[in-house]
Amino acid sequence: MKLKLRAALAAWGTLLSVAYAADLYVAGNGNDAWSGRLAGPKANRSDGPFASLERARDEIRKWKRTGGLPKGGVRVFVRGGFYALDKVFELTAEDSGTETAPVLYSATQGEEVRLVGGRLITGFKAVTDQAILTRLEESARGKVFQADLRSLGLTNYGSAGGGGLELFFHEKPMRLARWPNQGFARIADVLGKTPVDVRGTKGTVEGIFRYEGNRPERWTAEKDAWLHGYWFWDWSDQRQRVKAIDAGQHTIELQPPYHGYGYRKGQWYYGYNLLSELDEPGEWYLDRELGILYFYPPEPLDHGQAVVSVLPSLVSMRKVSWVTLRRFVLEAARGTAINMSEGETNRIAGCTIRNTGGGAVSISGGRGHAVIGCDIYQCGAGGVSLEGGDRVTLTPAGHCADNNHIHDYGRWQPMYSPGISLNGVGNRATHNLIDNAPHQAIGFGGNDHRIEFNEIHSVCYESNDAGAIYSGRDWTMRGTVIRYNYLHDITGFEGRGCVGVYLDDMYCGTEIVGNVFYRVTSAAFIGGGRDCLIENNIFVECQPAVHIDARALGWASSGSDGWVKEGKEKGTLSGIKYNQPPYSQRYPRLVNILEEDPAAPRGNVVARNICVGGKWDDIERKARPLVTFQDNLLEQDPHFLNAAELNFQLAQNSPAFDLGFKRIPIEKMGPYEDADRAAWPVRHTVRPPAK
Repeated sequence: MKLKLRAALAAWGTLLSVAYAADLYVAGNGNDAWSGRLAGPKANRSDGPFASLERARDEIRKWKRTGGLPKGGVRVFVRGGFYALDKVFELTAEDSGTETAPVLYSATQGEEVRLVGGRLITGFKAVTDQAILTRLEESARGKVFQADLRSLGLTNYGSAGGGGLELFFHEKPMRLARWPNQGFARIADVLGKTPVDVRGTKGTVEGIFRYEGNRPERWTAEKDAWLHGYWFWDWSDQRQRVKAIDAGQHTIELQPPYHGYGYRKGQWYYGYNLLSELDEPGEWYLDRELGILYFYPPEPLDHGQAVVSVLPSLVSMRKVSWVTLRRFVLEAARGTAINMSEGETNRIAGCTIRNTGGGAVSISGGRGHAVIGCDIYQCGAGGVSLEGGDRVTLTPAGHCADNNHIHDYGRWQPMYSPGISLNGVGNRATHNLIDNAPHQAIGFGGNDHRIEFNEIHSVCYESNDAGAIYSGRDWTMRGTVIRYNYLHDITGFEGRGCVGVYLDDMYCGTEIVGNVFYRVTSAAFIGGGRDCLIENNIFVECQPAVHIDARALGWASSGSDGWVKEGKEKGTLSGIKYNQPPYSQRYPRLVNILEEDPAAPRGNVVARNICVGGKWDDIERKARPLVTFQDNLLEQDPHFLNAAELNFQLAQNSPAFDLGFKRIPIEKMGPYEDADRAAWPVRHTVRPPAK
């Protein structure tokens, strides 16, 4: 594994240090009939840069067909400007470079290049239609403007349920008109006929409920009203269209299909896509029947650009190798900005990716790809998704997300849209800062991943029973190491509790080593799994520091057949031949697992940790005799260098060292200054605790 990692780092270093042999240029005032070899047009405008990325790409293809890439590779420099793409920029295998002749697409040094998947909207006029004005709050009348999208040739608006058109102003996403403007309303009572009872948590199947107050009376004339709610569990949301509102009975009925878990009293929701709730600066509404966009701008319209998203994505890279995209601003796509599949050793470096309806970068298959030094924010779903490697052979992919700042994501898909997701075998998330998100920071599944040197805070703020770093539900997914991370200020929705590292539902074989947890409820959590290690961590004001339960011996036993029993094919677990090489060699504790009281949480070790303040442990009675506790420093002064300033490094005379505690490289956690860092210093704000 270390050899493969060093090889990958060396490959990425090659892309930085190579002396490129040929340069091409693209500019907003260019011409695709020109040579592309000049950065700007000649005085007589007979030659100059290309006008499009596609033309530069095609020129490289021509070179490859006629004589091959020049030794040293090709650079394509794009001059600063606003580039409204009319189609996805596509790269395929024929656009690949090589190790000695890579291909670089880059913004010109010091110039901002915006690759935009949307359209500028102009021609806004004040709303004068009395019927519309009457529906608005009195305070908003005279402040709302409208634009005719059909007259601009825009007719595909998508659904208000997600994945459709969005409005951005001054490079920020505007809010689809909603109520309440902040926070949530509560279900007063559920009225469905079919009961739901999950271990005493009761609700109904049908989405029919009573609301409090009179506000929804304003919505009865709405054409396309929607609700977004956490209908049964605090970690499972869904957007649903309103079928009917009975103002007399104070009831709302939702359009089927209903939420999979049902609905229960006290859960939270808000209404949106409501013209009648267009009452605050920064809100908008689209009449999809007429194509009229209504907007309450947060500042005068001539102070910024209004852009609506049009394209499904911005860049597609299929079977491409040795290509780098560097220092672009990518924005205003309805889905994920960059989609990459197969190939090897591509890099997304120093880019700013924002204002997407989906994620930022999705990498699937291939090997050795990297997302490095990017600023990623205001995405509708997650940030970077890395999937690759072969779980049957345990061959690693070696993908990496390094030195990124990922924040304020999950606008449309708040749950299970992590800032970084790792799946497959042998991928890494390193030196990232992930903050201010409604749910997970990092989600992982598979084998032998590395999650290290990250700083994570202010996540899971809209969910409970959720994990900042999360995985679960497969015995054969082992070998991941979570080390040297700083997790802090993670307390869940309304401060009702959350988890730092969450190994859910019998997840096994994971190491939680050398991390610092500060103000994290349930910091290190083993949910009935086996063979996990919690070692050499610092826990400060956590509630509790360590949780281990035996759920497969209790409430989870009836639903855990797929996790703790042999598969349909004899000798398999979850389709994996766990007792044969390479699994039997890499994870010897798997070999006899079915003969060793498989539902019991055996083999877990908690050693040489420091706990200060808060609560040390929450261990289920059935699990406690099966856990090995060793040399933990509990409620003693560990001699932090400066706890008041949140410096939890240990002084040389710390008693923890006498117990075998090893120094944690706190100074290396989080992003670092680098030529491929999109911005430096990296600025971020810790979310205030819930009141």
